[in-house]
Amino acid sequence: MSVEPQLTAPDSGRQLPPAGPSAEQAVADRTAADQAAADQAAADHLRPDQAVTETLEDYTLRFAPRSYRRWTPMVVATTALGGIAYMADFSIGAGIGLTHGTGNALAAILVAAVVIFVTGFPLAYYGARYNIDLDLITRGSGFGYYGSVLTSVIFASFTFIFFALEGSIMAQGLKLGLGLPLWLGYLVSTFLVIPLVIYGMKALSKLQVWTTPVWLLLMVGPLLYLVATDPGTVHRFLSYAGAGGHGGVNTASVLLGAGVCLSLIAQIGEQIDYLRFMPPKTEANKRTWWTAVVMAGPGWVVLGALKQAIGLFLAVYVLAEVGPAAATEPIQQFKGAFAAMMPSWLVIPLAVVLVVISQIKINVTNAYSGSLAWTNSFTRVTKRYPGRMVFVLANLACALILMEADMFSFLNGILGFYSNCAIAWVVTVATDIMVNKYLLKLSPHAPEFRRGMLYPVNPVGVVAFVAASGLSIAMYFHALGDALQPYSPVAAALIAFVLTPLVAVVTKGRYYLRRTGDGIDEPLLDADGNPRATTYTCHVCRQEFERPDVAACRTHDAVVCSLCLSTDRIGDHVLPAEPAAP
Repeated sequence: MSVEPQLTAPDSGRQLPPAGPSAEQAVADRTAADQAAADQAAADHLRPDQAVTETLEDYTLRFAPRSYRRWTPMVVATTALGGIAYMADFSIGAGIGLTHGTGNALAAILVAAVVIFVTGFPLAYYGARYNIDLDLITRGSGFGYYGSVLTSVIFASFTFIFFALEGSIMAQGLKLGLGLPLWLGYLVSTFLVIPLVIYGMKALSKLQVWTTPVWLLLMVGPLLYLVATDPGTVHRFLSYAGAGGHGGVNTASVLLGAGVCLSLIAQIGEQIDYLRFMPPKTEANKRTWWTAVVMAGPGWVVLGALKQAIGLFLAVYVLAEVGPAAATEPIQQFKGAFAAMMPSWLVIPLAVVLVVISQIKINVTNAYSGSLAWTNSFTRVTKRYPGRMVFVLANLACALILMEADMFSFLNGILGFYSNCAIAWVVTVATDIMVNKYLLKLSPHAPEFRRGMLYPVNPVGVVAFVAASGLSIAMYFHALGDALQPYSPVAAALIAFVLTPLVAVVTKGRYYLRRTGDGIDEPLLDADGNPRATTYTCHVCRQEFERPDVAACRTHDAVVCSLCLSTDRIGDHVLPAEPAAP
């Protein structure tokens, strides 16, 4: 099937209709199948054009078109890095260090950072290069159209777990600064982000760019002051032996600490939610493009690791004054640091401002990314699009329940368990890209995410993920003995890394693509390898979409956008599978 694109008139910038019947005639010729689809959508309380309009601010479930991506690489990078302003790193570093000692904690932080950087690099590149989020990457990297629902739920869980963690930290700050009870602080931290997350990338980019300098100054200033004016703090930090008082570095303690840090491996999904808005990579911008992708993609972990080390440094500094339980609270850490360099009347206000800014910066990202993940899963499974704001509220409700249950008091246990699932997922996708796509060439090089083009389930990713996460969780809960428990994160990574190419070889890569062509003659990528910007009109919702976001219709000589394919409940527009090769 050959489908003509719409062409842009060079003198006016307006879209010219494709050659053929007039617009009036096209409307008159609309088929009964079109009308049936519209009637079905109305019965489901969803008009296709309404669903499309709701997704055009942030391109939920779909490719981010070139016409929308007007930011420079560095603006995108700054926005993405603004999302890692969370205070949880300070608590994580402090918790590991106070338990296992500074030496083990720093080694654990380094091990986790290396793993996160290596696995995050190919994912960040694919998100920025092909302008799709991590769920869409996962679909075409070993999981299949429905198989990646598993990982969407994992990622959505990550967002509300960390929303709850950050909300708890903010509530601690509000209690110290304003005397609010914790339960009320949890409510304030939850409802504060709702108006900020409604408008998607345009609003978030402004928020992150303008607040980042203030956040950096308040975070780094106290540390530099303490090191410069009291060098003894560095010696006390480096020599701290932990709760057991044994000192020294041992493998079990390092791996247990690394397992907690590796719970943050799924953060790359939130980075990609911003990186997908990168402009096309060209010869003119390739240096800044690569800098932005590395810095805001896997590079987030460099700042994250530094924050974990700073959190431990400040915890050791305030330990004698506040005790081990409170020393893991960032508000207490920065209260102690500000007290050494500020007038007493300014200490608590500054500490509260830092905590509130940090919480807002990260939790708008948690709410935004979580709503995308939940919406993605729900729409694929039910063929209904209820609107992203429904899942913003659902995500916030889950986070609020965790906060009210005082998740902060058993933080390391939650993160240690969660890290096994997150590691298995990210390592599986990263291995599929690095090994199956580039080395074995069994996985299609360009990512595919559209319904009809993918098999429902691809055993390559699903088998590797389920085996890796299942066995590592069993190890984490001592099912295979106490001696192996610290090694559960290592098991998750190694099993995923080995099984992903192994299953691809056994299945000969046959379950990646249900079809090799999407029925449109024009290639997906241009001469520079970027997604093409040619626009086509979806004949279901009547909106215009760029080339990677459409496929030919099964029953009409026209194209259908990816969201309308997702919400096609009877499969009227979904292309059939190609006959199997003899």
